[in-house]
Amino acid sequence: MRADAVRNYQRVLDAARDVIAEYGIEAPMEVIATRAGVGIGTVYRRFPSKRALIAELVRINMDELAETARGALELAGGVGLEAWLAAVARRFADQRGYADKLVGQADEQSAEVLRLLVDDLLENAKTHGRVRDDITLGDVMTTAWAMRGVIDTAGDIATRAWERHLEIHLAGMRSTDAADALTRPTVTRLQLAQISSMRVAGSGAAAPN
Repeated sequence: MRADAVRNYQRVLDAARDVIAEYGIEAPMEVIATRAGVGIGTVYRRFPSKRALIAELVRINMDELAETARGALELAGGVGLEAWLAAVARRFADQRGYADKLVGQADEQSAEVLRLLVDDLLENAKTHGRVRDDITLGDVMTTAWAMRGVIDTAGDIATRAWERHLEIHLAGMRSTDAADALTRPTVTRLQLAQISSMRVAGSGAAAPN
């Protein structure tokens, strides 16, 4: 793309994030164009529909989460899983009001790539004794969901409440006492796939422009 096209592309994405945080993903494209300071034609030349714009935001978000996981895998001592969960929580905190709107919008291929990377982080943590052997991928992903809930609930009042909550979760993952064996069922891989794609599957017709 030409330099001006690149600038407009980034302006539209930045504006879309702000508008979605305020009004949700059903916000009109005209509002996004106005916030970006470009004409509606400029928006539609790059994104022919609202669905295409949302898909690009989701793609970027999933790519960044995956790249963060790859970086965490390079950390020594099996601490990558903890680092990834903390990084995800920081993203939710930095993008509060926006990131949660994209939950359930990912395509299955991107979601599976991320799940495989998190699986690798989990196995690495187990190998180094950082996490107990009965912790599952479902446990890790629901911990990430819990961080989002804490961040959304605490709002601007307790912006770092998620840090202690994550510490509590990680402490539970490290417990090795036989008396503390987990007895409740985990969220399965199939359920994770269904949850990650439920909004996409249930969206039906394209969102109104």
